[in-house]
Amino acid sequence: MRWLATLFATLCAALLVASCAKPLPAGVTELTYATPYPPSHPFSKADQRWMDWVEEQSQGRIRVRPLWSGSLLSADMSMEELRHGVADIGLITPIYVRGGTHLIRIQSGFYSGVKTVEGQVALYRCLEAGEPQVARELQGLKVLAVQGGLLPGLLTRNRRVTSLDDIRGLRIRAPTELLPVLRNLGADPVNMPMGEVYSALTKGVIDGVVAPPDTFRALHFVDVGKYYFDMQVPRGAYPARAMGEARWNTLEPWQRDLLERSTAVWEAALAEEIRASEAVGRAAGEGIITYARITPADQRRFDELYLHDARINAQRLNAYGIDGLRAFNLVRSSIAGPDTITCGDPS
Repeated sequence: MRWLATLFATLCAALLVASCAKPLPAGVTELTYATPYPPSHPFSKADQRWMDWVEEQSQGRIRVRPLWSGSLLSADMSMEELRHGVADIGLITPIYVRGGTHLIRIQSGFYSGVKTVEGQVALYRCLEAGEPQVARELQGLKVLAVQGGLLPGLLTRNRRVTSLDDIRGLRIRAPTELLPVLRNLGADPVNMPMGEVYSALTKGVIDGVVAPPDTFRALHFVDVGKYYFDMQVPRGAYPARAMGEARWNTLEPWQRDLLERSTAVWEAALAEEIRASEAVGRAAGEGIITYARITPADQRRFDELYLHDARINAQRLNAYGIDGLRAFNLVRSSIAGPDTITCGDPS
């Protein structure tokens, strides 16, 4: 009932947004784009580049109207809201959805050894092509962009971490695939949307967050963190921009073709803005954040734990009728070398 009430309220907001829209010139199609991030965020800068490209390539016949800062879509229900037409296009985070995206959540822990955004996206495409479960979990959506990211470290409020042993006892926000690894290291990990982390750090609900340096500026974590443990936490790619399939099917063929071609543009813009954001984030933390770099021995220990738990997490997907080990083997066999991706064999 609570879920239905939330969806109803969001649909009402969507109707209000639609009622306030100005009449369009003849021959112009307007698409709404909703995101939880403000226009200044690196993700949003990439989004704006994509919007400009779409309008230019369509010669003004397609306009994209952005709705920033969570004014329409929610952080944890955006996939369902897009399926119901709350917005035409939106930012989605299936790795944080509590149900229905079991493989997509877990697969983001299979990418150990892949360090670039482009490599992460290419590896996800191998999984997408070879594992039908991915399409099942995205039913009702048309994915327009896949997103990777910077390798995170550990930002903490009050305790300086200089080794893996220092993590013991800390309550840390982390992505799903990392929770067992942190438990094995003696931490108390939790998962929550990134939009809730600032408040949780401020109130002392959590002691730290696994996050890349760009968040110092983009999410203002420099205001609530003091210490950064510069380790390399593997991370994967995931479908991050999507359109409701019902809305997609109403578009004319040339419009669908243009949006298909826009995927490469959007993914390239995201990769560029994400990389640029790291330097901006570290600059914002200069003189405020104290850094400690992980030793090679600790990094090897962490990588071994990470990959061991990734395999176990994959096997646990059997409880949902998903052959997670097949997906794990497909991804791992697709890594031919550091950021060299050749889609492999799941057997």
